[in-house]
Amino acid sequence: MQALFHFWKGFKLLPSAWLLLVQLSILILYLFTSSSRSYQIFMWALGVLALLIIAKVIRQTPVYSFIGLFFVGAAFIFSILMLVGLRSVPMQITAHIFEALAYFCAAYGLVRYMFEDRYLTKDELFAAGAVFTLIAWGFAFLYSICQLAVPNSFQNPNHVGEYQTWLDLLFLSFSLQSATGLSDVIPIAPAARVIAMLQMFCGVMYLALIVSRLIALHYVGHKAE
Repeated sequence: MQALFHFWKGFKLLPSAWLLLVQLSILILYLFTSSSRSYQIFMWALGVLALLIIAKVIRQTPVYSFIGLFFVGAAFIFSILMLVGLRSVPMQITAHIFEALAYFCAAYGLVRYMFEDRYLTKDELFAAGAVFTLIAWGFAFLYSICQLAVPNSFQNPNHVGEYQTWLDLLFLSFSLQSATGLSDVIPIAPAARVIAMLQMFCGVMYLALIVSRLIALHYVGHKAE
């Protein structure tokens, strides 16, 4: 009971750390991509856990809670419908829209949270990492929506077909946001290229605003001491 209490206390103090941990765990588990039902249910459960932590993060940030929690709730409902087999294109697009909105809302809330603090804390450092992954996941959902609405939106020499895998889209998202340009997935459709350009802009602004803010908070903290 005491251990459970300490766990809950740590979760309340550092929700950004737990969100980052869950997202990185999901990323690592993509190494074991499988078509088995048990694997799909397990990955779905982790995705739901990420949504629940996002809901907790939204409630603790200055973002208007009702809107953010509505996005999380809708994403959860549509993820259940997709898990039971309702995977039509309109259903997938709707689910990804709400998932993208939930992730972007949480990212915006964490940015607001970091900019309202006067001193650098542990949660700010975890929040900076969580914001990066939240934005990357959000854009990956946008890429998925794009290719569902416009097949052959992306070109990939290693994967010929109308639709790219989720891992390829997530890899493209991380590549563009980090400005490494390592992805072999190339946006071809105009909508895909526009989304890619918006993510490039977000990646540059992340470095310019978030990293500089953390440095400023660190400097202010040392100056106060």
